[in-house]
Amino acid sequence: MTRRTFAIIFTVLALSIGIFSRASSPRRAMLQRANRMSSEEAKRLKNPVPFTKDSIAKGRALFARNCTACHGNDGKSQVDVVANATDLTDPKAFGSGTSEGEIFRSIRDGAGDTMPPFKSQLSKEEDMWNLVNFIRSLWPEPMRPKLQ
Repeated sequence: MTRRTFAIIFTVLALSIGIFSRASSPRRAMLQRANRMSSEEAKRLKNPVPFTKDSIAKGRALFARNCTACHGNDGKSQVDVVANATDLTDPKAFGSGTSEGEIFRSIRDGAGDTMPPFKSQLSKEEDMWNLVNFIRSLWPEPMRPKLQ
């Protein structure tokens, strides 16, 4: 096989792969949107995991493994991490709602254009609820739920 033939075959294969991956990306995005919980459904959700020190500790461990790359170790999302990640210590900054169900939905389904869904990384709903409790523990004292 000549170099020219090899280059043509390689180019055709590269273009084919690129075309197929672009074609599947919108389909994948459409499926993710179709499986998203609505805002109304999220607002109705109640956390089945009590707001306890144990739950907060479990959520903190999950946060350290899954969330610090964008939200930072302290949840404040400094610009040197990701410029448009939400500061989790300030409920007023939450664009997708602050109820426990809305936070759960943001974790499970993603939020806005930049936060990806974590339902595949956090397969157990209990883990997501522990993470919700940890996030709410970062809020200013008067805004936090009361420990049980």
